Amino acid sequence: MEKNAATSAIKVVKLTKTFGNRKAVDNVSFAIPQGAFLSIFGPNGAGKTTLLRVLSTLSRATSGSARLLGIDIKQEPDKARDHIGLISHNSMLYPDLTAEENLLFVAELYGIENAKDRVLEMLDSVELKHRRHDVVRTFSRGMTQRLSIARALIHDPAIVFLDEPYSGLDPHAVEIFDGLIEAVRKDRTFIMVSHDLRKGFDMCTHALVLSKGTVVAFDEKNSLDFSDFSQLYAQTVGMGVA
Repeated sequence: MEKNAATSAIKVVKLTKTFGNRKAVDNVSFAIPQGAFLSIFGPNGAGKTTLLRVLSTLSRATSGSARLLGIDIKQEPDKARDHIGLISHNSMLYPDLTAEENLLFVAELYGIENAKDRVLEMLDSVELKHRRHDVVRTFSRGMTQRLSIARALIHDPAIVFLDEPYSGLDPHAVEIFDGLIEAVRKDRTFIMVSHDLRKGFDMCTHALVLSKGTVVAFDEKNSLDFSDFSQLYAQTVGMGVA
């Protein structure tokens, strides 16, 4: 852990989030270097999405600390948000605005110079430039998810959070999504919550397993193969892998 601390993109120390008497996230600590891809696994109710919401500044920790690129997210959440992109099964798009209007709105929020040019560049990168004047409610699930990627990356964030991003996507949409993530992966740090053990393991450089809000396993992938990891998951969480 100390080796990573000096160059950590994300450093989490004894992070806890409670709801009433229930600890959804319980004393979580880990660090990952810049450019890493962390996949977070665990059964329903393990605290995966709660942890992601805290780290992406959508929710505030009860105790403990987290730093993104050295920024304390509790003390300076607005500063941290400048470096964060979030992609989830919830697109966070306005369905009655066009694709272009959605991205322009976000670009203006971040004060992006030459916003129109940046919007067109992002629409082209997700192969939606030809639909830029169409309202989002007319888009398929795959198209909506591609636009949500453009929204999340328009300000060129250093850290990208992915909350079950493959939920509801058909195989073709998954293929497109994979290509887009791979195209922007270099030099960015990713944290992804996934129920798909195989998919999450294939994508990651680091793996973290939560159970009842607590870290039960955390390691770099290069020290594991999938068979070992699936056995570790079953042992720590008490669930078999389909």
